[in-house]
Amino acid sequence: GTRINLLCKIVNEFIGPGRHHECHRNLVFQNTKQLKLNPENYNEGLLSCICYVYWKLEQIHCLIIDVLSLGADVLPEYKLQTPRINKFTILHYSPFKAVWDWLILLLVIYTAIFTPYSAAFLLNDSEDRKRRECGYSCSPLNVVDLIVDIMFIIDILINFRTTYVNQNEEVVSDPAKIAIHYFKGWFLIDMVAAIPFDLLIFGSGSEETTTLIGLLKTARLLRLVRVARKLDRYSEYGAAVLMLLMCIFALIAHWLACIWYAIGNVERPYLAHKIGWLDSLGEQLGKHYNKSDASSGPSIKDKYVTALYFTFSSLTTLMYASIFGNVSAIIQRLYSGTARYHMQMLRVKEFIRFHQIPNPLRQRLEEYFQHAWTYTNGIDMNMVLKGFPECLQADICLHLNQNLLQNCKAFRGASKGCLRALAMKFKTTHAPPGDTLVHCGDVLTALYFVSRGSIEILKSDIVVAILGKNDIFGEMVHLYAKPGKSNADVRALTYCDLHKIQREDLLEVLDMYPEFSDLFLTNLELTFNLRDETAK
Repeated sequence: GTRINLLCKIVNEFIGPGRHHECHRNLVFQNTKQLKLNPENYNEGLLSCICYVYWKLEQIHCLIIDVLSLGADVLPEYKLQTPRINKFTILHYSPFKAVWDWLILLLVIYTAIFTPYSAAFLLNDSEDRKRRECGYSCSPLNVVDLIVDIMFIIDILINFRTTYVNQNEEVVSDPAKIAIHYFKGWFLIDMVAAIPFDLLIFGSGSEETTTLIGLLKTARLLRLVRVARKLDRYSEYGAAVLMLLMCIFALIAHWLACIWYAIGNVERPYLAHKIGWLDSLGEQLGKHYNKSDASSGPSIKDKYVTALYFTFSSLTTLMYASIFGNVSAIIQRLYSGTARYHMQMLRVKEFIRFHQIPNPLRQRLEEYFQHAWTYTNGIDMNMVLKGFPECLQADICLHLNQNLLQNCKAFRGASKGCLRALAMKFKTTHAPPGDTLVHCGDVLTALYFVSRGSIEILKSDIVVAILGKNDIFGEMVHLYAKPGKSNADVRALTYCDLHKIQREDLLEVLDMYPEFSDLFLTNLELTFNLRDETAK
């Protein structure tokens, strides 16, 4: 028992997400040696089983968190970052935020169902008089509504302390920036949806007040806008889409039933002849309306079921041909991109399985594919560009590299023709954090210009320089007849955009424009020279 507890403690300490159980087993053996224990005395099969169980539990935990998350991104690569946050700041992809979002989702669904029902069927004169006599808490539904309002207000406070991802795919944890971002976004909708209007104007006994309460309570339905955006991440599942369509259909029918009853209830007292559908329902059920008895007539259940049946029948007749007759076409058209993603991901996994690629490299392949797909949506930009005429390609490339060509000192004095030629040769590279752009010993075949992000230069795993926007690294191409080899590793610290031009392409443009060649070679200032002068 002591040995098993010790093994569990070691495994729990050194286990990490996304690693193979063989790697876990090796880590355990290494660390038992560091603790001056003899790992050969332990049952290797038991140790492997323990490692494998922990690895599977870690995978299940990550899967549950990913499914529970109601964020907008299907592939949140920014989770690879480790942002520095305040202790009162909440990560938008944390387990707590995922559970809280699901709780708010359930409350919004409750609001979407009961708010129209309460406004149409329950907020009548007798209900209002009863509430004024016995107090606001006499109705359990009013208490629940008050709790929902409180939860929505708490959600607003939480949103003021929840991180978000900016346009540069960076996690923003600064409280001031979070507050500004929230004010510009969903704050107004959340605030209007959280105001307890019926509590604020409680005590006014006029008929206009009762009607006003019913109208103002429907402001809570604004929260559905946010829910619709968050539920979009589950649209990749066909069954989920069909279920969502059916739920929307039922919800719309419910709303129309409440509106249908509200219209009939308002017009009934003003009809000279009792020809309204409520009077007809009362006659059919034998529950006639009596002017002297406000509680006379069909029950609320009878009126709601009748109104719902009418709206369901009408919607089914009107919308069947336009929506449900084309469900397969709608799903295929809306989620064709998701199908392409799964097909390409399946090919990557089949490639990994066929060539038996080990786990560290396998994980890098999958993460790079996911990141590249998220960045480009699976579209080969170079192929799209090649589909245009060459003159139009030059204009597009000039626009894409406009900031570099205008702001970089090396390109000052170049003619328009020279800039167009250079723009055609530049290629844009996007690198996620941890991606190695150049390895030590690689041949320096290109010159790199950093457009966005941070890059570190390492020699023998020691950081010797950190480069940022507008920095240049590579080698001085005009000083050497042949390309040299790199003396360091170049690795991305954050999400980076780089403009890259091949050595041969640059020399070709300089040969075509000799008047610009001297200016370029004079103004070019490398932030870090990667050429290894000791290499032969």
